[in-house]
Amino acid sequence: MTREEALAFIKTNVRNQNLIKHMLATEAIMKALARRLNEDGQEWALTGLLHDVDVEITEGDPKRHSKVGAEWLRELGVKETVVNAVLRHNEAHDIPLITTLDRALFCADPLTGLIIAASLVRPDKKLAGLTTESVMKRFGEKRFAAGANREQIARCPEIGLDLEEFVNLGLEAMKGIASDLGL
Repeated sequence: MTREEALAFIKTNVRNQNLIKHMLATEAIMKALARRLNEDGQEWALTGLLHDVDVEITEGDPKRHSKVGAEWLRELGVKETVVNAVLRHNEAHDIPLITTLDRALFCADPLTGLIIAASLVRPDKKLAGLTTESVMKRFGEKRFAAGANREQIARCPEIGLDLEEFVNLGLEAMKGIASDLGL
């Protein structure tokens, strides 16, 4: 599946523009991680882009989220490594993370929310002036962006990056698409 095909598929299944922005942010982080870890950038970016394609269909039912999306992707002939990472990123299924791709998506998914929230409390509500240090400070504030699962983000050493390096990589990746994110 090409990126253009993935975007078209997303547009038929996702109406919430903030969710689409989250998926674009996850795509950017996954692409940057692939570069950093010498992995397949197209495969990793596609995984990030498609990971939440079923959220609106499965809303309110975490036991179905990612199972539906993984099945859709399988039916579309998407690589099994991508399908498995999409399925495994939802910890509600209690399916072990096996590959580096699985682990990277699991960690990157909540990082986008933390970074977006940190940018939105800035006076200009932009990513441009946001620093890694500021995001790290917010990481330590449990009530801030409470939905951004810190335990998931903190598992980044499993993919070979320490927390600060991971946050910096994610922030820089998102800055690269700030206009697409409206930030």
